[in-house]
Amino acid sequence: MSYSKHLIAPSVLAADFANLQKEIEMVNSSEADWFHIDIMDGVFVPNISFGFPVMQAINKHAKKPLDVHLMIVDPDRYLQTCRDNGAEVITVHYEACTHLHRTLAAIKELGCKAGVALNPHTSVDVLKDIVQDLDLVCLMSVNPGFGGQKFIEHTYRKISALRELAVASNPGLLIEIDGGVSSANAANLLRAGADVLVAGNFVFSASDPIETIKGLKEVNVNTFSV
Repeated sequence: MSYSKHLIAPSVLAADFANLQKEIEMVNSSEADWFHIDIMDGVFVPNISFGFPVMQAINKHAKKPLDVHLMIVDPDRYLQTCRDNGAEVITVHYEACTHLHRTLAAIKELGCKAGVALNPHTSVDVLKDIVQDLDLVCLMSVNPGFGGQKFIEHTYRKISALRELAVASNPGLLIEIDGGVSSANAANLLRAGADVLVAGNFVFSASDPIETIKGLKEVNVNTFSV
């Protein structure tokens, strides 16, 4: 297994739910680092994914950390439930949190890494007063709610701006990219400053998902993508 500093987080939303245990075991045996778990409520985003019983089932078989992305209103209600069901990283949306600092503090009190997600239209500048309190920022590179969407090119500029924002007060900040990630843009995303790549359909729809994950893990940032 080759060394790479960036993390790969396959998005379980794109898995075959009729064979969920098999899909989880595939990720376990791959070079992936995290399981990315999208929980949607049909209110904050126009889709419903799955709830905590499914997350509990995933956690039962997962041998890698659960990276939980709450695309829901009032996420504070479910932070403890997330932790109880295996979450090691909990990410809430900036757009859904009235008292973001309080929410982040609550996540950290549970012993989890605290993340904030930004929708494509939200500027990274909104994080300037709180970036020092974050473990991770998830930049949505598609409009949240559905998999398989086209990557939004403006994301590259947002990554660079966020890295510049964090360099003084939080140089260890993890920048996660969620949406439209593939081998076609992975190198450019990492070069711009990304640390964690979330991949859904690109992994689970591949003829060989394990090799696909390996390819993402071994991306050479010195080779420009086309």
